[in-house]
Amino acid sequence: MRAVRLQRTLAVLLLGVMLLSAQQVSGGSKPDLEKSAAKSLKLLYKKSPAARMLQKKAVGVLVFPNIVKAGFMVGGQIGEGVMLKGGKPSGYYSSVAASYGYQVGVQSFGYALFFMNDAAIKYLDTSSGFEVGVGPSIVVVDEGMGKSMTSTTATQDVYAFIFDQSGLMAGMGIQGSKITKLSD
Repeated sequence: MRAVRLQRTLAVLLLGVMLLSAQQVSGGSKPDLEKSAAKSLKLLYKKSPAARMLQKKAVGVLVFPNIVKAGFMVGGQIGEGVMLKGGKPSGYYSSVAASYGYQVGVQSFGYALFFMNDAAIKYLDTSSGFEVGVGPSIVVVDEGMGKSMTSTTATQDVYAFIFDQSGLMAGMGIQGSKITKLSD
């Protein structure tokens, strides 16, 4: 009983910290979010030839420049992003995830999703939220895969790149992540 009470207390504290940091995570205004996304992509392209190559073929790139993740048994992550088509903003999105399991820590990171066809973007915009693991196939590109990727081997719907990781998060658990379009 005491462990359950402690877990609930920690979950409430975690939720409070995440809500207080939500304004910081969102980047403030849409122009600030766009600048942060552009800066993040520029650094990603500089570090990853695979991202640079995919950008040339992608019909859209959804960039979440700052996601904050925190957890102690119960965890969550939150952030906002912008869809770029032809280098121009075409929509704004939120990314929210919840997790449960053996985990502890706080971490921030960014990620970019490269949409390789119109059907994947249509699914994102017409579904009630893009759930990672449901719908179009997503491939997370790591350093090893990025070195062997070419324009002819890039055949999936969506490619994900994670960047600018800082902080420490350890553990294993079950996680669900959802991306939802924000109203303009």
